[in-house]
Amino acid sequence: MNPADTGASTVVGAALPSPAALTTDSRMTPGGPGYRRMSLALFLAGVATFALLYATQALLPLISADFGVSAGQASWTVAAATGGLAVFVLPMSALSERFGRRTVMTWSLAVAVTVAVLVPLAPSLPALVALRAVQGAALAGLPASATAYLAEEVRPRALVTAIGLFVAGNSVGGMSGRVVTGWVAQEWGWRVALGVIGVLAVACAVAFRLLLPAPKHFTPGSLRPAVLVRTVRGHLADPLLRRLYAIGALFMTVFGGVYTAIGYRLTDEPFSLPQGVVGSIFLVYLVGTVSASTAGRLQGRVGRRGALYLAGGTTAAGLLLSLADSLVLVLLGLVLITAGFFAGHAVASSAVSRTATRGRAQASALYQSAYYVGSSVGSTVGAVAFHAGGWGGTVGVGVAAVAGVVGITLAGTRAASLAAARAA
Repeated sequence: MNPADTGASTVVGAALPSPAALTTDSRMTPGGPGYRRMSLALFLAGVATFALLYATQALLPLISADFGVSAGQASWTVAAATGGLAVFVLPMSALSERFGRRTVMTWSLAVAVTVAVLVPLAPSLPALVALRAVQGAALAGLPASATAYLAEEVRPRALVTAIGLFVAGNSVGGMSGRVVTGWVAQEWGWRVALGVIGVLAVACAVAFRLLLPAPKHFTPGSLRPAVLVRTVRGHLADPLLRRLYAIGALFMTVFGGVYTAIGYRLTDEPFSLPQGVVGSIFLVYLVGTVSASTAGRLQGRVGRRGALYLAGGTTAAGLLLSLADSLVLVLLGLVLITAGFFAGHAVASSAVSRTATRGRAQASALYQSAYYVGSSVGSTVGAVAFHAGGWGGTVGVGVAAVAGVVGITLAGTRAASLAAARAA
């Protein structure tokens, strides 16, 4: 085992851990006890989270027609959910520091699936938006608590892979939610489609609670506001964490904008696809499942910044390719956008967990807050840009966000070079 895995110093003359100390690490590792149950449980939590969070995204054209509203107004059913999550993720992370990761995740899923039963009954767009905001706030307990749980219960060398599997669950949830709602809505309407997603989320929530191993390395923290403020200030003072938060927000701005507007584009000329087929377009999320789960190996080969450059370049290539009026090229563009986004997200989110040595739940919560602010901004701005300038407007928003990712990563590369020069 490398010294980095045990926290041992590599300074010459420092005391090395004894062989007995090296064998007492009870944290989970691939192939070890509890790892598969943990991976499946958090995979299912990711499925439920994204299936609920973006349940209305593939249905926006139908919601627009039913309530007689524009694309920008209908997009608030997505933005309200992601905005609610962004606002409440930090307070929920504080609760997880005090009451435990598994407890907070369990209650968050319970409340979210309860609201899911009420969402299909919304009598108006404002009521639907309000329910979606509550649902997003409830789901806030999942993302930060999950990554903090993994950082505490999984050995460091396996952390990127473990978080990648959780992110892969996000991609499967996003895909299944949109595909199922697309075909169900085509036959029975968007309300029935949302009800079906609610049932799927209930099943995932029950399985999650039964499978997730009890934490062994959690130490309760304080709920005092002064402690929380001090921890948050410390994270925001870290230049690397600030860069990672901005990268997560910008990647999600691209993704939120593209997948909010794509339904309108594909149901319009020259494609004029039916709702069920449009929902099936989200099968490209399977590419995200693969890219997220293999992000650890990619980072091992080219490093964190190299992986972020590749993710940004892949996303930008997909955006430009999607401008073509060929359905095949549009689909290929979506594949590249999805692969780049999920790889970048997995690398950035795992880097946050590895960088923060204290207050990991708050560090992850700040990342998730920035990430879902990016989703809310992308969903709304992407829809408005589509309404104003067509698909080219949405792509323009995405390209600008990717340029931000590359610029921030370049700044990180320069900072690392300067630090190395000073050390030399």
